[in-house]
Amino acid sequence: MTIFSEEQAKAILTKVVRMSKADQCSAVMSGSTAGNIRFARNSVSTSGIVDDCSLVVEVAFGKRVGIATINQFDDGSLERCVRRAEELARLAPENPEFVPAVPKQSYKPTPTFNAKTAAITPEFRAKVAADSITPCKASKLVAAGFFQDQHRFVAVANSNGNWGYQKATGLEYTCTVRTDDGRGSGWVGASVTDPADFVADQAIRIAMRKASASAEAKALEPGKYTVILEPVAAAGLIGFMAGFFDARSADEGRSFLAKKGGGNKLGEQVFGPQVNIYSDPADPVAPVYPWDDDALPRERQDFVKDGKVANLIYSRYWAQKQGKTAKGAPGNLIMLGGTKSTAELVRSTERGILVTRTWYIRLVDPQTVLLTGLTRDGTFYIENGEIKYPIKNFRFNESPVIMLNNIEELGRPVRVPPDEVSVEIVVPPMKLRDFTFTSLSDAV
Repeated sequence: MTIFSEEQAKAILTKVVRMSKADQCSAVMSGSTAGNIRFARNSVSTSGIVDDCSLVVEVAFGKRVGIATINQFDDGSLERCVRRAEELARLAPENPEFVPAVPKQSYKPTPTFNAKTAAITPEFRAKVAADSITPCKASKLVAAGFFQDQHRFVAVANSNGNWGYQKATGLEYTCTVRTDDGRGSGWVGASVTDPADFVADQAIRIAMRKASASAEAKALEPGKYTVILEPVAAAGLIGFMAGFFDARSADEGRSFLAKKGGGNKLGEQVFGPQVNIYSDPADPVAPVYPWDDDALPRERQDFVKDGKVANLIYSRYWAQKQGKTAKGAPGNLIMLGGTKSTAELVRSTERGILVTRTWYIRLVDPQTVLLTGLTRDGTFYIENGEIKYPIKNFRFNESPVIMLNNIEELGRPVRVPPDEVSVEIVVPPMKLRDFTFTSLSDAV
């Protein structure tokens, strides 16, 4: 069994905390059942269900911390796990940044669980694969993709009397479609809470159209162009930037939010006035657990308001050092936008480039968040509001900070599948001026 009820999880964690002889003890129990199906070359390659459940015990003697993990829950195994954590704590050096376990907290439940997602069957997964493969075969295209549904729970407890339990579900789908000669490529992805919001045989048509349309790609000279980034293309850059909203790195001069001469840019106009970014654990489109990894309650927080930096993320240690109040670290990132679709943004563009997807994004300079990466899976030239022809992929060097100061228009936000982004993210398609492409790429 991997999905424990609240009563079952509480009985185990209460027992663990009582077993400990340390100054403090915290325990986190988590489990999941994840069904999946993978297909490639228009054939199913693997399918299965992965069950997992584990317990992490953390204890402290003064500022000496020890951690042990186990996946067996009989009394003897629990006892050995607790004692192992205590042995490690006694051997560990003192942690100069140690912060005691949180006191008892109050968590407001968030809508992370959907019974329909939890009830997805192997037949449902097989239909997703069939609905992806069949139209591609008929059109002499080649599909490769992955579908996963997950049902999970997390429970937290500590020796200060804190307790939290919540279940969650998720559904994720990605598919790449290639022409049979490998010269054209299209991609589609989905991340939803309710399976009723996902229809594979509709989603696959997007990737099919892009694969067919991108086969005769022409070379375009690198340079600065007006671009339309589809949501998944924008997400990689915006998500990367979100990691730099840490207060400590700003205060210590290690991020783009550091001020010359010391301090941070809290309250300053750093982005264009159209930019509004916030986190909300109860957001209905991208809900997350109501606590973070330190068991601090999450709450709605604005991080950028009308282009100004509204909040920074304080760890418990740095908040204590700076005389601030630590809040739960965000589990999602939501950027407001307009009402237009990507297609409508294209129709309003005289000349520009449509980017389906960005990938292999790497950091060049943390002080400016200068990133480098590549476009892929369908890049197109726009002229007079129409897609004129496919173009070869580019390498880009761009900072999302600069990018968000060059906004011409934002479209309707959508949730995108997690890729290289560590949080759930909702972003709009973006029409931007002066996006920097530095060289061509032969990859499709």
